[in-house]
Amino acid sequence: MRTVGQWLASPWRRSAIAVLAGALPLFAFPAPSLWWFAYVALVPWLLLVRAAPTGKRAAYDGWWGGFGFLVAVHHWLLPSLHVFIFLIAALLGALWAPWGWLVHRFLGGVPGPGRVLAALAVLPSGWLMVELVRSWQGLGGPWGMLGSSQWQVAPALRLASVGGVWLLSFLVVAVNVAVAVLISVRESRVPAVAGLVATAAATSAAWVWSPRPDVDGQTRIAVVQPGVIVGVDQRFDREEQLTRTLAAQHPDLIVWGESSVGYDLAGRPDLAKRIAALSRETGADIMVNVDARRSDKPGIYKSSVLVGPDGLTGDRYDKMRLVPFGEYIPARSLLGWATSVGKAAGEDRRRGTEQVVMNVGHGLRVGPMVCFESAFPDMSRHLAQDGADVLIAQSSTSSFQHSWAPEQHASLAALRAAETGRPMVHATLTGVSAVYGASGQRLGPWLGTEDSTARVYDIPLATGTTPYVRFGDWPVHGAIIVLALWCALEGARAVRLRRPTPEPHVPPARTVRESPAHPGR
Repeated sequence: MRTVGQWLASPWRRSAIAVLAGALPLFAFPAPSLWWFAYVALVPWLLLVRAAPTGKRAAYDGWWGGFGFLVAVHHWLLPSLHVFIFLIAALLGALWAPWGWLVHRFLGGVPGPGRVLAALAVLPSGWLMVELVRSWQGLGGPWGMLGSSQWQVAPALRLASVGGVWLLSFLVVAVNVAVAVLISVRESRVPAVAGLVATAAATSAAWVWSPRPDVDGQTRIAVVQPGVIVGVDQRFDREEQLTRTLAAQHPDLIVWGESSVGYDLAGRPDLAKRIAALSRETGADIMVNVDARRSDKPGIYKSSVLVGPDGLTGDRYDKMRLVPFGEYIPARSLLGWATSVGKAAGEDRRRGTEQVVMNVGHGLRVGPMVCFESAFPDMSRHLAQDGADVLIAQSSTSSFQHSWAPEQHASLAALRAAETGRPMVHATLTGVSAVYGASGQRLGPWLGTEDSTARVYDIPLATGTTPYVRFGDWPVHGAIIVLALWCALEGARAVRLRRPTPEPHVPPARTVRESPAHPGR
């Protein structure tokens, strides 16, 4: 009978298991009741990499696990990208190869207490470096960050106000490392338990120390969600009809979803007048989202546009971070063939150059983002720093109605609200639309993917500055310092080992002359 080690000796078998192990964290995202699974989801992957025969094989296991992780958390893109998603996952999965080598370096064999304690700092830091690199907009952005699985856990949201989603990812990986050691290394269970206790103590301290948002006033914001409607004119008519139902509810602002208007309003004054009439009828400014070719400059832009009772107010935000392949094709001269494989952008959208905070009346200042941008914690943080009272994301996930993408996208707004201490409105064309308070708690019901409706939300406003807004991505900076210190120690150790050992000093032998009178003396 073959042992487990013999069965795993096949490289292809190990690779297949690594892919499956890397995909396990998927289950911590879509099901709210499985938030706890994130704290053990990496354990099978860690145990596999730890048992690799060599560091090189561990790097391969890390790579294949990264491939499985990316395919799992982006599987809803398969109908759009087809086989291209596997190529992207194979390229980006390589980011986990150094992490796999680190896991083997710290947990391989029988690690002592010192190595385990170091692993509890170095391995989460290495994971943050992977998330940092893949969070670059050109590589797909920070979708599916491990810490974002904790979006409805109140203590985790409090931690997000201290160190953002980065701190949550660090702690989740640290707990997984400690559990893996508890399972596999009997000799090092004491430091593993100490690591778990320290994590719990740090979480408790953050819970007590982190400031709570101070409630100061209230606003009423309406979300208009037309539902699945084919045709930009038909959609506009439905949005107009739903907006009229809000007249008796006295909202302070009305928000339409992404691509809610398919024409440039400067070039279609008739549509601008219809929206202005709605603003007069409801007594509120209306934030629409235009996806069209501009009349004042070349190219197609996605823009948040504010319309008041007198027409266009002049407040406009052009989307800055575009979805790779969905809104532009990176290196189109090389990868333009993707348009023939999936639903890639036939023409690149143009980018905006700066974020905007809009005054919408009633003393309310709002910070707009468009769709994909709600995944970037730095964008909401900058809007809070610039004085936004409410964060707004206009989105459309109509291409992914029957997947987990709408729910996961809506959940990101809870993290952005908790990080900044500002309420956030996530308004979509076809659901899921959602509103969250300044602590990340959900306000009112979600509007599901089958809903075609308009709803007003009473939103408490908050003041104060969270530690994350004040200090920024300090967990990332701390992780860089941890890795730099470890590299310096490893370098010093390598120099010490390579330095030649000096020859031991041996005194020269003395020559004794024999006396002629006394031979032998």
